[in-house]
Amino acid sequence: MTLKGFRPKAMVLSLAVAAAAYGLYVPQASAQEKALVIARDMDVNALDPHRAWCDTCQIYNTSVYEQLVTLDKDNKIQPLLATSWSANADQTEFTFTLDAAAKFSDGSPVESKDVKWSFERLKNLKGNAAFLADPITAIDTPDAQTVVVKLASSNSEFLNQAAAGFLGVINSDVAMANGAVADETAAEADTSETWFLSNSVGSGPFVLTTYEPNSELRLTRNENYWRTKPALPEVIFRQVKDAVAQAQMLQSGDVDIAMQIDPETAKSLEGSPAIVERVPSYNFVYIALSPGAKATPIDMTPEVREAISIAIDRTSLIDFTLGGAGRPLAAPIPLGFPGGDGHAVPEYNPDKAKEMLAAAGHPDGFTLQTIYPDMNVYGVDFNLMMQKIQQDLSKVGVTLELQPVPFANWREAANGDHIPLTAVFFAPDFYGTSQYVDVFGMQEGSVWANRAGGDTVPGIINPRPGELKTAALAASTVEEANALWNEAAQEMINNKIIIPMVSPDLILAYGPNVKGVRYSACCNLPLAEITN
Repeated sequence: MTLKGFRPKAMVLSLAVAAAAYGLYVPQASAQEKALVIARDMDVNALDPHRAWCDTCQIYNTSVYEQLVTLDKDNKIQPLLATSWSANADQTEFTFTLDAAAKFSDGSPVESKDVKWSFERLKNLKGNAAFLADPITAIDTPDAQTVVVKLASSNSEFLNQAAAGFLGVINSDVAMANGAVADETAAEADTSETWFLSNSVGSGPFVLTTYEPNSELRLTRNENYWRTKPALPEVIFRQVKDAVAQAQMLQSGDVDIAMQIDPETAKSLEGSPAIVERVPSYNFVYIALSPGAKATPIDMTPEVREAISIAIDRTSLIDFTLGGAGRPLAAPIPLGFPGGDGHAVPEYNPDKAKEMLAAAGHPDGFTLQTIYPDMNVYGVDFNLMMQKIQQDLSKVGVTLELQPVPFANWREAANGDHIPLTAVFFAPDFYGTSQYVDVFGMQEGSVWANRAGGDTVPGIINPRPGELKTAALAASTVEEANALWNEAAQEMINNKIIIPMVSPDLILAYGPNVKGVRYSACCNLPLAEITN
C-alpha cells in the first residue's frame, strides 16, 4: 500500500455499553462458538472507510463494509454487492447491477443511491484514497439496482480498483444523519469522523463493537448479513507491537493469529502446535536515488546510478535481513502484478561497478547522505539493511552516512530538499499496476520524479511510462495491457532511480484449529473465510 500514516484518535464509547444503557438486546455467541483473537501492531488512523488509510484499515474496510466486487485467491474479479457488470468499448463507462438481496446491518436495502453517495464522498473528502475516485466524472442511478459510473478517461483497471476496501459502500441515510457529507463541501463540512470510531453502517459480514486506540478493536458477526454468515461470532484485534511478543501469545494460546511475525521470530514457533506458512507477498522494499537532492555532491549520472545498483549483493542482503525469506525483483512493480514478472534482476558485480565509477570521474569514490525511516517493515529491519548496503557500497568507494529518522521526518526530507540515497517501502492499494507508474515512473509530476529532482536535473523526466500507462488503461484485451505494463516496467528499470531490493515473504502464523487464513491483494486478511 502507499505510505500510510498514523494519526491519534479520541477515545470512543463501547457499543455494547451503550446498548446496555438503553436496554437493547446484544446477541451473544453460543457456548460452542469461540472468538478469534488476532495480535497485530495496529496502524489505524480512522474507521471511516473513506478516511481510513492503513494496512489494518484494509482488513476492517472489507470486513465491515462491502464493495461492488471483490477478488478471489487468484486475483480474479468476483461479484459482491454487484451481481453483474459491463463496460463500454473504450472503458470509460461501467454499469453495475446490484444484488436485490443486499442489505445493510440495520436491515435496510443497499441501493444505487448509496453507491453514488459513497463514491462521491470518497472523492470529495480528499483523503489519501481519493485518487481512486478522482477519475469519476458522473454517476447515474436509473433505478435502485443500477449504477452507471462514468470516468474521465479509459481505465481497464477500474474493476480491480472497485474491489479496494476504500471504495466501501456506506448506508448513506444513517451516515448523513450523523454528520457525513458527500458533496463538494465534504472536506470541510463532514463532521462524522469521531462518530465512525464507535459506529459502523456497512453491509459486511461483521459490525464494529468497540475500538480503543492503541489497545483493542472488536468486531461482532453481522446477524443480519445477507450472504452466508461468517462462522466467527467475534473478532478481537489486540495491539501487540513486538513480533516476539506476538509469537509468545500465539504459543500460549492467548491469540489465534499473529500477523506480523518475521522469519527469524518464526523459528521460535518450530515444534509448537502453531501453524506457520511462508507465502509470497506483494510488498517490497527499495532504495531510491536523487540526483537533484540538495546534498548530492556529484553529478549522479545514469552510469553512476547503475554502478550503485550492481554494487549491492541482493542475495546476501535477503539472507542477512530475512534469512532468505524473500524474493529479489527488478522492477518497482510487485511480482504477480501485470508487468512485474520476467525482468532480469541486476547481477552483483562490484568490479564492474568500480570501473563504471572510475569512467564517470569518481575513481576515489564519494560520500552520500543517507536518510531513511527508522522502522522494521515486513520483517525487514531498515537499520540492518542499510548497514549491509553501506558495507557493500564501501567496497566500491561509495561511503554512506546513515541517518535513521522517524517516518514523518523522512517524508519531510524526501519531499523537501530530497535525499541523495534513501530506502523505503510500498504495499498495493489495489490489484493493478497504474499505481506503481504513478508513484515510480519518471513522468512529470510523479511522486519520485519530484523527489529525484526532475524539475532541476536534465534527463530525469521520462514521459514514456505515463504514455504506456494511458495506453494500457485503454487496451481492449488483457494481453495487450500486459505487454504495455511490461514495457512501462522496463522504462522504470532503465531510469535507475528506484532500485528494488526485496519482496519479503509474508509469514502466516496461526493456531492449529484455525482454518481459512490467506493473504489477499484487496482485503489483506479476509475474515469471513476464517473458522476457529
